[in-house]
Amino acid sequence: QVQLVESGGGLVQAGGSLRLSCAASGRTFSNYAMGWFRQAPGKERELVAAINFSGGSTSYADSVKGRFTVSRDNAKNTVYLQMNSLKPEDTAVYYCGRARGFSAKLYPREYDYWGQGTQVTVSS
Repeated sequence: QVQLVESGGGLVQAGGSLRLSCAASGRTFSNYAMGWFRQAPGKERELVAAINFSGGSTSYADSVKGRFTVSRDNAKNTVYLQMNSLKPEDTAVYYCGRARGFSAKLYPREYDYWGQGTQVTVSS
């Protein structure tokens, strides 16, 4: 069984920064792609960023390109999301997920494990 635990969310003013972390249990973390998704009230879960098994390939939603950076440390079984220049529309619960496979995946149905989520609130 894989467990994913997110941390680092909180309340920040527009223009500020936050760094989310997702710690994974298990020995096979480095074999799988990972992703960050977010879900705002009344909306569907959407991709924020995805990263392949090695960290050599990443994908981003257009809305966060140039502001957010996804990275991973396979020695620490952890994936990160650095969020800069935050906007009120970034407010959501952020989830990390483990993909089915080693290449970066863009859709929630392509993930088989999820964390409990961490709230990010950006005030204007």
